[in-house]
Amino acid sequence: MSDFDKICEEILDNMEEVMVGKREVLEEALICFLAGGHLLLEDVPGVGKTMLARSLAVSSGAEFSRVQCTPDLLPKDMTGITVYHQETEEFEFSPGPIFSQVLLVDEINRATPKTQSGLLESMAEGQVSIDGATKILPQPFFVIATQNPVEFDGTFPLPKAQLDRFMMKTSMGYPGQEDEVQILKQVKKKHPIKSLESVTTPEKIEELKKEVRQVHVADKVAEYLVKIVAKTREHPDIVLGASPRGSIDLYHTAQAKALLEGRNFVTPQDVKSLAPSVLSHRLVVKSESQLRGTEAVNLIAKILKKVSVPVLQEE
Repeated sequence: MSDFDKICEEILDNMEEVMVGKREVLEEALICFLAGGHLLLEDVPGVGKTMLARSLAVSSGAEFSRVQCTPDLLPKDMTGITVYHQETEEFEFSPGPIFSQVLLVDEINRATPKTQSGLLESMAEGQVSIDGATKILPQPFFVIATQNPVEFDGTFPLPKAQLDRFMMKTSMGYPGQEDEVQILKQVKKKHPIKSLESVTTPEKIEELKKEVRQVHVADKVAEYLVKIVAKTREHPDIVLGASPRGSIDLYHTAQAKALLEGRNFVTPQDVKSLAPSVLSHRLVVKSESQLRGTEAVNLIAKILKKVSVPVLQEE
């Protein structure tokens, strides 16, 4: 696997200079980044969602932009506009924040459906269409969108079809007391993000992404993955199960996790550990089940217990 796992370790260690006690979330973000997907962070304000995005961008040497979503945000505010210059009598395109490599879309559910769909189109295609012209987005292109699970006034919830475009969904959670004391010590004089430096380059990230797709996935592991996804379509508490896109995303994230851990093969445990983050946001739970307190992530946990884990023979 060459030195790829060492690069991943350096990125994570560097991010931990800013993000204290959040190693697991940082790993999920990096896995999503290397797998070529996009991440949805759902959590309350002030737990470090913006810092996660910024530290990942700085650590990977990527260009970073942030968009604060509001109901009056228009698609052109993100994509950019074409401006006419009287002096030269020519039109010039002024790119918006979407033309970056790591884009933080803060409170995506406060943007209107039109703006949301414009963003999600670029996430799927890696390009935007402006004034009849197609413009390719820089690579790597990674969107981290956030939303607050508590406040719903003035929001436009993402439809399931759009949620399906996010490879993973996770949350930060509050820090432990010891970690929070450490955070206070870090920000005593200045925020550590201001002195953080890159440990790799966007070109190396692109190499890592290509290497992810070379990680071996045994037939038994692929069959195990498909059985898990199939169970979400058969479960009595679930109206709509995970799509084939969910299977593909789980496949690629498992490859990325193996690379991150220095392996050139995927294990069933890779699939099992990532299934909740990759599949839960794609499910539609029956309303009567929701009233009983049943959540999608709990259903995934039950499904994982029922599907037998394959035993791989040593090659």
